[in-house]
Amino acid sequence: MGFVRFVDETTAGDRGAGWELEVAEERLAVRELIRRRVFQEVAEYNARTPEVFQGLVQPQDAERVLNGYALRTPRRMDPEAQTELALRAFAGNGFLLLVGDRQVTDPDEEVELPLGTEVTFLKLVPLVGG
Repeated sequence: MGFVRFVDETTAGDRGAGWELEVAEERLAVRELIRRRVFQEVAEYNARTPEVFQGLVQPQDAERVLNGYALRTPRRMDPEAQTELALRAFAGNGFLLLVGDRQVTDPDEEVELPLGTEVTFLKLVPLVGG
């Protein structure tokens, strides 16, 4: 059993501190990596229900704010629905995924997860005025 480190970055150069998730498998499909990340962040949000959701993708009925997304109506979030949004964003190039130093593009590709693997979610920042 080992840990995978998830890190968020933006094309503007911002890099989050990251966090670790325990993973028992040595190989996982990219789709499953995304699902586990989303399930963890939704579980943490639902346990505390802060005013701002700091997650991979914008939940439905939420607006973008400085450090995340503010839900218009406070509620518990559905991890399955949020995972579907994340997978659609991945398919639509809403973010890129790097496992180690290699970009992966196929959600069904299985990736190796040696000890200490870093998975980077590179969020694409829209160009202003473009």
